[in-house]
Amino acid sequence: MNHEEKSGSMILETFKQRRVPIFVMMPIDALGIDTSGVPKIRKVKALTMSLKALKLAGVHGITVEVWWGIVERSSPFDYNWSVYEQLFTLISGSGLKLHVALSFHSNIESSKEKGGVSLPLWILEIGHLNRNIYYKDQNGFSSNDYLTLGVDQIPLFYGRTALQCYEDFMYSFIKKFETLMGSVIEEVSIGLGPSGELRYPAHPSKDGRWEFPGIGEFQCYDKYMMEDLQKAASQEGQPKWGNKGPQNAGRYNSLPSGVPFFENGGENFLSDYGQFFLEWYSGKLIHHADAILAKAANMFKKYQDNGSDTVLLVAKIGGIYWWYQTESHPAELTAGYYNTALRDGYEPLASVLSRHGAALHVSCLEMADSETPSNYGCSPEGLLQQIRTVSKRRIVHLTGRNANERFDKAGLRQITTNCYQAEAGSFTYFRMNDKIFRVENWNNFVPFVRRMNSDH
Repeated sequence: MNHEEKSGSMILETFKQRRVPIFVMMPIDALGIDTSGVPKIRKVKALTMSLKALKLAGVHGITVEVWWGIVERSSPFDYNWSVYEQLFTLISGSGLKLHVALSFHSNIESSKEKGGVSLPLWILEIGHLNRNIYYKDQNGFSSNDYLTLGVDQIPLFYGRTALQCYEDFMYSFIKKFETLMGSVIEEVSIGLGPSGELRYPAHPSKDGRWEFPGIGEFQCYDKYMMEDLQKAASQEGQPKWGNKGPQNAGRYNSLPSGVPFFENGGENFLSDYGQFFLEWYSGKLIHHADAILAKAANMFKKYQDNGSDTVLLVAKIGGIYWWYQTESHPAELTAGYYNTALRDGYEPLASVLSRHGAALHVSCLEMADSETPSNYGCSPEGLLQQIRTVSKRRIVHLTGRNANERFDKAGLRQITTNCYQAEAGSFTYFRMNDKIFRVENWNNFVPFVRRMNSDH
């Protein structure tokens, strides 16, 4: 046993925990829309065989993204759950449980398939006439991946606010699958932003605007968020602060050095203006989560602590680990996490989750600091440690997933270590594809699953 294996074994022995159930996320192209506009399951036979193999390996369940853009695709209130009824039957028939991810975002940018899943067509029609329903950066560029939180309370969607659209969708989901709650559906994550995560789309890599390790850009320039900023600035007695976001915060691919807002500029992140803006920007995100999770918690209340038929409510956050070791944490700030060397930005988020009985789902559990570039202030382990500490203080359960595909023993061992240290309630492997079943990968994956399944 080499030094790395010895240290990993020592950590695992130190953090002896109960088993960690493994969910595997469905392939990104598992569902599609045929030429007539009907949603369908792709490659049903291959999927069935894959599910059986995963069950035999000891996998606990499957994570399924339930897309707003599939279910309420054509017109408001016209919910079509048929493809998910088929899929849930297929999965439960294989003896597997479900983590359902209610997805109010689009995966058009991230899908390799030409189709992908957009937002509902009727939402896109509204967006074609009014681009301000989406997040915008300082140059006016927007993407139609997720509605701006600026429209949460504005009835732009055939008389409904965005929040009401999300609420109605959740209600329809519960009504349709009530008999599966707790017995088959064990976890439900509520989509709160791009990729389902509570964050701003500050690092848009898929359209070429951003690449690692850029600091990203603030995303508050749609009409509705700017109106809210102006109102907040006036209430602060500083109306000029409401005219725009920070003008000295660089561009998507800037590094922190030489960017005044994140260093020692006149109106930097520590100035009165900087603190006002960051409080407002992050506060809007926290309020967005609070509003949606309040609705979700109320609807799922009867499935909470219901003996063996409990449904765990889950909220996801992004793993913004680069520039974590700097004073200003710029990549986190642009994403909406007001976390710096002087301020804990995850405390208010954990407080909201605790209030609504929701678990916190974190990514990057496969990452070790030693594997990241040394000159970009990266610390996925430091970030996880901070989130772990905050969650324990606020009595918030943690669940997690990997951000990058890993089949090697070191990567899988890091997942195991992080899950045990965090006392994770479950782990989602991201995601199912052909590679996982290749002999050399499968031979590492199966022992990993069995290790996570055993009581330590």
